[in-house]
Amino acid sequence: MIFGNYFRIAAFLLFTAVACPQVASQPRLFVGPNEPLGRGVGIHPGRVAWIHSPGVASWDGETGLWVEDRWNDQAKADAMVREALVQLTGEKSAKKAWQALFSNFNKTRGRGAHGYREGEKIAIKLNMNNATGHRDTIELNSSPFVTLALLRSLVGDAGVRPSDITVCEPSRAITDSIYDKCHREFPGVAFVDNIGGDGRVKCEYYSDRIRYSADNGRLARGLAKCIVDADYLINSALLKTHKGPGVTLTAKNWYGATDINLQWRKNAHNNFSADKKHGKPGYKTFVDFIGHKDLGQKCLLYIIDGTYGSRDVNGKPNPKWQKPPFNGDWCCSIIASQDPLACDAVGMDMLIGEWPEFGSFNYCDEYLREAATIPAPVSGTKYDPEQDGKPLDGPLGLMEHWNNPQERKYTKLDLVYKKL
Repeated sequence: MIFGNYFRIAAFLLFTAVACPQVASQPRLFVGPNEPLGRGVGIHPGRVAWIHSPGVASWDGETGLWVEDRWNDQAKADAMVREALVQLTGEKSAKKAWQALFSNFNKTRGRGAHGYREGEKIAIKLNMNNATGHRDTIELNSSPFVTLALLRSLVGDAGVRPSDITVCEPSRAITDSIYDKCHREFPGVAFVDNIGGDGRVKCEYYSDRIRYSADNGRLARGLAKCIVDADYLINSALLKTHKGPGVTLTAKNWYGATDINLQWRKNAHNNFSADKKHGKPGYKTFVDFIGHKDLGQKCLLYIIDGTYGSRDVNGKPNPKWQKPPFNGDWCCSIIASQDPLACDAVGMDMLIGEWPEFGSFNYCDEYLREAATIPAPVSGTKYDPEQDGKPLDGPLGLMEHWNNPQERKYTKLDLVYKKL
C-alpha cells in the first residue's frame, strides 16, 4: 500500500513538473498530503498547538544581536507558552494544563495518574547547536525569552520547585543571554552544558546507554546523566532547516543528549540525512532517539521554538518569513505537542511551505514514516534502541502532511492554530 502511494505521488510530481513548472521545486517526500500514518499520542491524540504572536520577535536583522531585550517581548513569550499549554490540553488555565500533562504522562506509563511530586526531576533539553562558548553571538540558538517563559510557567503554574529543574545542553554551551536572564529569576535552577564554568555545571555521561537498532559505526552511545536521571524531559527544539537531514526539529535535538564532541566535525552523523538514493528506504537513527526509554519515551512535552525560525542551520536568523500568515515578519510562533511525530510533522510542513526550494528537503520525512509504521516499517528495521531484546512494538506517534500551505488542513492530525 505504501509503495503504491509512493509511485502514485511520484507520477503526480512528474506530471506537475511538466504541466505546471511553477511547482517543480516541490521536494520529493515519502508520504503524500493527508495520508496519515501511525497512532496519535497525548490527552488529545495527535494534537499540536501552534501559537502565533506577531511582535514577540522584532529584530531588524542587522543591528546588534537578536537576543537583546529590545528586540523581543517577554510578556508575549510568556503568554505564548501558557496559551500553548491550554490549547494542547483543552484545559482552562496553564495550572490545570500542567496537572493534566503530568497526570496523563504518569498514567500512560503505568505509574498512576499523579501529578508532579516534589523531588521529581525535570530536565529541559535546549538546542544550542551553534554555541561553543558562553558568550552571546549572532547565531540562532534557543531563545532566552522562550526558555524563561517555560521556567516561569513550570514554577509559577505547575508548582515545580526550581531545585528540581535542570536546563541543559550536554553537547554545546549555554550562552550568557539564557543563563543570566534565567538564573537571575530562578537561582535554584541548575544549568548543565558541555564545558561548565561561569555558573554552569559540566555535563557528565553514562557510557553505552543507547546501542541503536542497526550498525551505526562511530555514532555516540553515551547519554548525559542529567537526562537519564530525570523523571521527566522537555524537548525544546528550534524551527530550522538543516543541510542533509532537511530539518532539525525535536527528533534531531536528542542527538545533543549524547556524548558527542563539542566540535561537530569530529562526530559521526550516521543515518541522519535523508536518503539520496532515489528514495530507497533505510534505517533512521532518529527513530531510536524517539523510542529510547531515556529520551523520547521520557518526554513530557515537545516544543518547537519558532519565534524567529530560519532557512539556515548556521548563522543569524535568516530570512524573514514571507508567506501568509507571516507576511514579511519573523515566524513569531511556538509549536507544542505530546506527540513527537505530529510535532515534527507540523514543523516540517511549515518549513517546506515557506522554502520548498531548499534542496535537502527531499525525503526528509522518512524518519517520521519509519516511526509511525513500527513494528513493520518499510525499511524492515526491528527498532530496539536499548538492544535489550524487546523491540518497539507499535507506532511512536501520528504523522501526516497537511493538504497545502495555504489551507493547512489535516485529516487526522489535530492542529490547533491560535493567533494572539
